[in-house]
Amino acid sequence: MDNILQNLSFQELKERLSINLNLPLPGMMAHQTMAASTRFALPMEPNIKTKKSAVLILFYPDAQQIKIPFILRPPYDGTHGGQVAFPGGRIEKNDENLTRTALREAQEEIGIRIADVQIIGQLTELFIPPSNYLVQPIIGYMHSKPVFYPDPREVETVFEVSFDELVNPLSITDELLDIKGIKINAPTYTFQNQKIWGATAMMIAELLMVIKNSK
Repeated sequence: MDNILQNLSFQELKERLSINLNLPLPGMMAHQTMAASTRFALPMEPNIKTKKSAVLILFYPDAQQIKIPFILRPPYDGTHGGQVAFPGGRIEKNDENLTRTALREAQEEIGIRIADVQIIGQLTELFIPPSNYLVQPIIGYMHSKPVFYPDPREVETVFEVSFDELVNPLSITDELLDIKGIKINAPTYTFQNQKIWGATAMMIAELLMVIKNSK
């Protein structure tokens, strides 16, 4: 486990994020460490048809641990069917900003109470070429473990990853994945037998790099 992050308390994590999210973000430098082999063969810049979206990366204390919820999307024909992700989705016309999008989508998908979430900041926007989405990761926390009420239309299951699991370097492997019949080499996080790769893995990489920042 990373010595810098070992034994970090919930309060220390909040304080570290509050400071470091206001410093220059690592962005692409972090993203590239977990980018799949196919990413660099696709368009790398948003275009006029690109859709804006947001996800919520949520921390909360649970007994003596810090947890983060992920969702497993049901299998469907879309680009991200059957994949692990942070709760989130596309901006809607009534959303005044992308923070609101992330909170609304998290409430709809996993049933958390928006009023209970405190926003700390945001990571670097990330363009996802296969679905043509530009995703804004929003960081927030709750003071206690929420009760989840997943929407079965959008979420197959919610699973919680501890911060200790998240920072464990042994959770990262290089995998040859079969995605809808296409072979993809990708650095992959594995938590509780769930494989996380692509955009979500790239967001995790930036999150951890921000937390480690000792400036």
